Amino acid sequence: MKGVQRGLSPTPFHDFLAPMNLEQSWMDWAGFLSPRHFESIESEYFAIRNQATVFDVSPMRKYRIAGPDALTVMNRLVTRNVAKMRDNRVAYSIWCDEDGNVIDDGTVFRFTATDFRLCCQEPQFSWLNDVAWGFDVEIVDESLDVAGLSLQGPTSYAVLKAAGFNGVETMKPFDIRHFDDGVTVSRTGFTGDLGYELWVPNDKAAALWQHLFAAGRIHGLKPVGYEAVEMTRIEAGLLLPGKDFQSSHHALRSTRGRTPFELGFGWMVDFGKGHFNGRRALLKAKETGPRYMVVGLDIDGNKPAYDALVYHRGKVEAGHVTSALWSPTCKRNLAFAMLKAPYGIGVTDDLFVEIYRDKEGKWEKGLARARIVNRRFFDYPRRAATPPALY
Repeated sequence: MKGVQRGLSPTPFHDFLAPMNLEQSWMDWAGFLSPRHFESIESEYFAIRNQATVFDVSPMRKYRIAGPDALTVMNRLVTRNVAKMRDNRVAYSIWCDEDGNVIDDGTVFRFTATDFRLCCQEPQFSWLNDVAWGFDVEIVDESLDVAGLSLQGPTSYAVLKAAGFNGVETMKPFDIRHFDDGVTVSRTGFTGDLGYELWVPNDKAAALWQHLFAAGRIHGLKPVGYEAVEMTRIEAGLLLPGKDFQSSHHALRSTRGRTPFELGFGWMVDFGKGHFNGRRALLKAKETGPRYMVVGLDIDGNKPAYDALVYHRGKVEAGHVTSALWSPTCKRNLAFAMLKAPYGIGVTDDLFVEIYRDKEGKWEKGLARARIVNRRFFDYPRRAATPPALY
């Protein structure tokens, strides 16, 4: 009898990733071995911003929602109106519990009005079945059947063109194209840069990897790990569940949940589409106003404000930093912060962050002035250029 596997599972690309991981630096992503970095975080970060890179996104949860009532179920699940999506398009989406607090975020792939895929970080199979109860729809967990590669960077289009993916030049951001051997390409990513995501059945993963790297050698194609991608997602202004906000399904205290309005996602709430989970609570939340607000901060100096407290006029505690970095591309000290009302809403000036610095074993504290700015710190035209340039 075959034994039960213990420890973390390899992804379909692991046999290619392992020999290239010179640091043998791995992490747990949804029960899979995922690389933190291969050589150095710095070299991988600059590769994303200057050439072409691949990041293994196979551990993401992937659910297929298909059937006559698929559109109704998806509109009941997420806050935005997926009926407005065209076929073969992707939309960033969030979904809430009945108290109007965000459960998770992810991407909705609309293949047709009766066929969708939901990609997200956390397991949602039970929740999806609850939402779909009574509707004519089938929900299939494809997480272990579909592999994914995130191809990102200025030369990512050049790699696809060299690999023979004809037609990608006409793809606009959030478009989907289907190719031979079951490969689906979406113009999506988590870096805020020019990029694509490639989805393929597990048994085709090895062939896809070899084909991409054969075509991408002259374009500087290299693998990157989580830590470099983490830097770029902050620059791109993208929030991360579990770090910038807590899923209402994981929060131990009822006060830890956050509404879309408190996360800056009010633009994704469509009250005109009819009923969806959390609608009544969100109508009330819109009237009463947010209790908190997640904001982008531009901070003086070059010391990242990791886990820093935020103060108003250096005295009154206003909130805390959730993500931070010194941005090598933007040349700015950047952060996301969760501020408690009225800070970040009616009161937006005279903010400071309390930064602790370890100087050879001695901790020093300092206050640095912070300004609330647009959360999308890195917004380069090549991200949306159609057709993309052949760098």
